[in-house]
Parts: sequence; C-alpha cells; structure tokens
Amino acid sequence: MNDVIGNKLVKCYAKDDPAVAINIAQGHFATPQSHINYYIDVTRLKVRVDEAEEAARSLRNALLNRISTVDTIVCLDGTEVFGAFLGRELEKSDFHMTNSHETIYVVRPEENSIHQFMFRTNNRLAIEGKHVIVLAATITTGATIQQAVECTEYYGGTVEGICSIFSTQESVGGKTIYSLFSADDLPGYATYSAHDCPLCAKKIPLEAIVNGYGYSVL
Repeated sequence: MNDVIGNKLVKCYAKDDPAVAINIAQGHFATPQSHINYYIDVTRLKVRVDEAEEAARSLRNALLNRISTVDTIVCLDGTEVFGAFLGRELEKSDFHMTNSHETIYVVRPEENSIHQFMFRTNNRLAIEGKHVIVLAATITTGATIQQAVECTEYYGGTVEGICSIFSTQESVGGKTIYSLFSADDLPGYATYSAHDCPLCAKKIPLEAIVNGYGYSVL
C-alpha cells in the first residue's frame, strides 16, 4: 500500500528544545471530534526510548515551579513509555509525592464498551487520594481530556494539571495544559466541526482518520 500520509511527513522542532521533534503533514483529516488541516505524528516520542527521554526532560522543565506535587501520571493515547520517563524525571527533581512509597505511579485508564474511562479495583490505589497529571499525545477539542479528568476525579484523584506532546488548547475545565508543541508551531493550523468544515464544503476529500495512536488512510 502506498502510504500517502507517511510520504508527506516533515519534521517540526520544539521551540524550547531543538532535540525534540514531531512529524506533521498538511491535508484534510478527521479526528473523533473534529476535522483538522494538519496530521500531527507523535509516534517517535512514544516508541523511541532516547526521544521519549529527551521529551520527558523538556516537559519536566515546563512543569517546574508550576506544579509542586505529583503522585500519579494517567496516560492516554499509548503514552505509557513517555509517561514512565516523565515520572522518573519528576522523581529526580524537586517534586513532592504524598504517597507512602515515595514513587510515581504510571497508569492507563480502561475504556469500557460505552466508551467511558474507568479504573479497575486493583489500579484505584494509584488514583484515590493522589495528586494526578493527565498525559495525552495530542489534544484538539479537549473532549477526551475532559472525560479523563472527570474519571480521575470520580475515583478520588486530584488533577493538578494536564500534559501533552501537542495541544491546541491552553486549558480544559479550568486545568492548565502544559504541552511541548502548540498550534502556533503549525502555520495556518485549524480545527473545524465535522458539520461546518470549509474543506468539506470545497469537496476536498478526507485523507485519513487520525487520533493519538496514528492514522488510517481512507
């Protein structure tokens, strides 16, 4: 199969850390909540150890003097490798932990049959009474993040902040988002409602369905 999206990808470097990069491609794409004119590929930071480690250091620097206490990182979009490195970086830095083990938990919520996030009983110890960061690969509308925040709070956690590799939002539900990349890094980036998309109005076909895990060419 000819990977037309992969062939269009170009590197985009973080302004604050040129050692951190994502891949981007312009076009017409659909997310679960919207249509967008850029596909943001963060795969390298999720699956390559050296790049995940560097990105974790960068994100730790963004959190310094902004968040003081972290017990748990709740990982979305397959960011567990990145989350583990971020946890280690926070442990090495001046971040306070309130749990008796003096270590940071890294957990992933389960999505049930009606697309709600949940935590099984054996994982609730990582949430209940804990200070939590929610970590995502990409954030566009913020709907999935809001769901994750509500789930975390339902199970007794306190969300101290939200982190992501890329985000178009500065906050969700009053919680600040700390991201390595923003829409300002992508010239002309835009997100549209699926029912009011100017690219659709111009009969420009969708190229792929995308989310934090990757893309499926149509």
